[in-house]
Amino acid sequence: MEQPNVVSPEMNVNDDDKLWGLLSWIFTPLIPIIVLLMEDKKARPFIKYHAVQALVFGAVGYILSAVLSAVLIGCFIGLAVLGYQIYMGVQAYNGKWTTIPALTDFCKGQGWI
Repeated sequence: MEQPNVVSPEMNVNDDDKLWGLLSWIFTPLIPIIVLLMEDKKARPFIKYHAVQALVFGAVGYILSAVLSAVLIGCFIGLAVLGYQIYMGVQAYNGKWTTIPALTDFCKGQGWI
């Protein structure tokens, strides 16, 4: 039986892919948007995978932080989002195809990755 969240390991991930994955997580939403507009970058599965997830995660995190900032918990959510983005960037730089349980499934369901 095939596992639904496992990406094919035979896809070659080079150092350029890893760097763009890291940059997508650290500088979201700017770099993911740039990556998705560049034909040669979005044609690379690893780069597109991380750019789409970083864009969606960053948008959700920023919206939650902004909405909840009125009750002062938004500051902590913003810091948590930033910390998780750094962690995911390091994972991308190590060449890992990471998944965020609900978010990755949502992105795959929409056909974005």
